[in-house]
Amino acid sequence: MASLSMAPMNIFRHGADEEKAETARMSSFIGAIAIGDLVKSTLGPKGMDKILLGGGKGGTVTVTNDGATILKAIGVDNPAAKVLVDMSKVQDDEVGDGTTSVTVLAAELLREAELLISKKIHPQTIIAGWRKATQVARDALREAAVDHSNDSARFQEDLMNIARTTLSSKLLTHHKDHFSQLAVDAVMRLKGSGNLEAIHIIKKLGGSLTDSYLDEGFLLDKKIGVNQPKRVENVKILIANTGMDTDKIKIFGSRVRVDSTAKVAEIEMAEKEKMKEKVDRILKHGINCFINRQLIYNYPEQLFAQAGVMAIEHADFAGVERLALVTGGEISSTFDHPEMVKLGHCKLIEEVMIGEDTLIHFSGVAMGEACTVVLRGATQQILDEAERSLHDALCVLAQTVKEPRTVCGGGCSEMLMAKVVGDLANRTPGKEAVAMESFAKALRMLPTIIADNAGYDSADLVAQLRAAHQENKTTWGLNMSEGVVGNMAELGVTESFQVKRQVLLSASEAAEMILRVDNIIKAAPRKRVPDHHPC
Repeated sequence: MASLSMAPMNIFRHGADEEKAETARMSSFIGAIAIGDLVKSTLGPKGMDKILLGGGKGGTVTVTNDGATILKAIGVDNPAAKVLVDMSKVQDDEVGDGTTSVTVLAAELLREAELLISKKIHPQTIIAGWRKATQVARDALREAAVDHSNDSARFQEDLMNIARTTLSSKLLTHHKDHFSQLAVDAVMRLKGSGNLEAIHIIKKLGGSLTDSYLDEGFLLDKKIGVNQPKRVENVKILIANTGMDTDKIKIFGSRVRVDSTAKVAEIEMAEKEKMKEKVDRILKHGINCFINRQLIYNYPEQLFAQAGVMAIEHADFAGVERLALVTGGEISSTFDHPEMVKLGHCKLIEEVMIGEDTLIHFSGVAMGEACTVVLRGATQQILDEAERSLHDALCVLAQTVKEPRTVCGGGCSEMLMAKVVGDLANRTPGKEAVAMESFAKALRMLPTIIADNAGYDSADLVAQLRAAHQENKTTWGLNMSEGVVGNMAELGVTESFQVKRQVLLSASEAAEMILRVDNIIKAAPRKRVPDHHPC
């Protein structure tokens, strides 16, 4: 009986797969490290770009160095790699920047963990050391953070420096002063609300990136109807999502026999009457501008023109949602109770030209903080990457307005955290100290990679930076413009405390979760059943 109980037994359904212990751990490490290696060449102000080629019929081309965009676009099968991809998405949603840093740090932590496990150090011992290291690193980061929110001039300068630092690793690095000012102006208009929905970004081919500008109003990339007023003042706007043809008499799958063409004309007249009734109900709201998400069609458009009402059709859903937000109106679908409908208001609507295109400009909107950023560029790829870069800067600035603390960039914060973790390791007895040293080494890899990507001697620069931090030069980091170490506070290389803290916490939590894994069980693939009853 004893020999029977020792026999290996498969408890899983046929086709299911299981990886155990070292095999599972190695599979996780390899997948996560591969993801880190994929994006680490994009890190820093001199990082390289990737071309992502879509698999569809057109084969869309995306040129980017944004970690979240790269990881979103690639399909991964390894479960640990998927954890890092999800973590990068959360970082992007939470703070908008640091997506590459968080992925690279998690991958470097797992690279160090792989070496420790090969030395027979238990994963739980490594995790215990990492947790203590994370705590002291977080405390050191909090102590190093500065808050200038009480001094408006210095806080404005901090915001400009954060925007420049964020954009310096993007496509917009050569025009970072222009776009930093643009991003700071847009965020300061929000008056601390942090509602980025009020900032609308429009991309228009043509011109150069420096032709991009901030418009204090709202731009809608649509056309005004035929024979309708092209300029309206003191506007009352009804924003709708309604089918202007849904009230037509529709007969499906039936044949209508008529004994004369006059009867056909009567059916058409009945349809027109239904449409006219709907237009009359809309006009009872006392409006002079009607904006519909769906098509308006020729006859209702003609009726609006006769009434002197500006009608704009096919405003996409994002367009009408944002328009309702900035004009203070609500989207309506029925028009039987005008007193219950909340109209939007603005002082002026007119047509404006951008390049060769005509757009509709709303000025004096109810939500005064609303604005539109118009991006110009030579190719669609440049415009798309410029939008991603600007979005990252806007997200970081909006977070900084809410959480005004800032820290030094250029690898300074990582070296500062590595120093306190290394000091803790020197004071800690036992194997946990080895795990703490590995944590410090992973943090030091970030400035190393930044220097490598710029083509400088990373070993020399990081050694100089380490020595500077040992002398308590806590604001020193890497000056990648000249390839030397320098004072980040004087150079204005500033980053948001919120971004750095999120990078540290997310990377350590994700690495810890992957390190805990000792079994990977894959479900059996679903069997294909032939369809014996095709439609």
